Amino acid sequence: MIVAALVGMAGAGKSEAARFFTDDGFTRIRFGDITDEEIKRRGLVLNEENERSVREGFRKEHGMAAYAILNLPRIEEARKSSPVIIDGLYSWEEYLILKKHFDDDFFVVAVYCSPQTRYRRLEHRKIRPLTFIEAAGRDEAEIVKINKGGPIAMADFTIINEGSLDDLQKEVEQALLFIRGKR
Repeated sequence: MIVAALVGMAGAGKSEAARFFTDDGFTRIRFGDITDEEIKRRGLVLNEENERSVREGFRKEHGMAAYAILNLPRIEEARKSSPVIIDGLYSWEEYLILKKHFDDDFFVVAVYCSPQTRYRRLEHRKIRPLTFIEAAGRDEAEIVKINKGGPIAMADFTIINEGSLDDLQKEVEQALLFIRGKR
């Protein structure tokens, strides 16, 4: 079964794109869920500071491929019954683990939009909102410390998400046609 991973900066629209993949029969695995679960397990408030601390802790313990390593069992279980969409591939090292593990069944879809559009979306999102300063800080951390640029550069397909949800859905449909055409 296909394993596709969405990669992009915070606020680019990965979760919205993932929803369209699930509408098409994919099972969604959000890499960040393990961060949220750990924050809840520790009894902490879900905010950018605690998220960053947990993310960095996972990477200190498991290396830069932490999220791929920690989520592999979930991915393998899900792909027994359906294709999988990973919401939130982060690092180059995660990309390498997944590419090696799933080989020709693995596809990367980048979701891109301008920083101005992302920051505006992030300020107004209901779950995990970020201020302009928090969003800019997260961008820097993801580019410099997490090596997020590599998976974006190696994407098999890139979605431009500067418009409406209908526009995004059309872009996702094109990505699905591309992925299925490569199978």
